[in-house]
Amino acid sequence: MLTIKVLGSGCANCKRLEQIAHKVVTEMGIEAEVVKVTDYNDIMTYNVLSTPGLVINEKLLSAGRIPTPAEVTTWVADALQTA
Repeated sequence: MLTIKVLGSGCANCKRLEQIAHKVVTEMGIEAEVVKVTDYNDIMTYNVLSTPGLVINEKLLSAGRIPTPAEVTTWVADALQTA
């Protein structure tokens, strides 16, 4: 099972990225845990200077912007192949 982490304080952009992550998981019909990480110290362990950030299976894939659903779908598919 994949672990997808949305890094951010809970701002509108962070919430939007979380929605995209849930939508992609649902559309792909896969089992994945989407975790919201709001603790600043936890976020800093990924060297993220601006949020939102997206981490899939402990690999930082995006920071400081909202990736498109197509990008997230590609990253999830890639993570499934390497898992």
